[in-house]
Amino acid sequence: MYENNYKKQEKTEPLLTVKNATFITSAARSNQFITPDKPMIAVCGKSNVGKSSFINMLANRKKLAKTSSEPGRTRLVNYFDFGAFILADLPGYGFARVSKGEKEKWAKTLDAFFKDREKIAHVFMLVDSRHDPTADDVQMIEFLNYHILPFTVVLTKADKLSRMKLKEHLRAIAADLYLGEKNLLATSSETGYGKTDVLNKIHSVIEVASALALEEAENAEATDIAEE
Repeated sequence: MYENNYKKQEKTEPLLTVKNATFITSAARSNQFITPDKPMIAVCGKSNVGKSSFINMLANRKKLAKTSSEPGRTRLVNYFDFGAFILADLPGYGFARVSKGEKEKWAKTLDAFFKDREKIAHVFMLVDSRHDPTADDVQMIEFLNYHILPFTVVLTKADKLSRMKLKEHLRAIAADLYLGEKNLLATSSETGYGKTDVLNKIHSVIEVASALALEEAENAEATDIAEE
């Protein structure tokens, strides 16, 4: 409805360019999780929030991550190689039409994934821009804060709102989640709105992760020299 409002927003080139994103593997259990040799970005959110479409937008590909008209189809951790970083697509939470046992299984998968926080450079938590955050969204924010995991909230489906409504909803969602408005990025996988902002955020995450890795390597080398 408001699609044309967002088509010309992206004028500057992003600091990070994705040229050839590819699928790596899926993991159902913690012993199948991968340990990447480059920064890893995790994507989480409700089952119907548009994670697959968001990933496809970043990849410049329509079918890299499989989309479905039925929410709750992502039940594994799916890994993708984006060149400069690894992206981990996590099982969606909060889908009502699955059994309690299935929900508990997904929750255990998420807990196991986030347990090894040193592997995770950043988390993008997706929230539908049209609606108030759910209790599951609030719980996810609390979980990320408790484990001191760096994250950014990404608002999806921004093209479904007018610019004024989007600003109002962004402000309200930030207040509901006890976050500053700068901690939220509005996007639309339909128009590409906000894609540059997300890629620029990933670029800064990669730079920080690379600097930390270099510092750790230098410290390890200095320790080895001192022990000789």
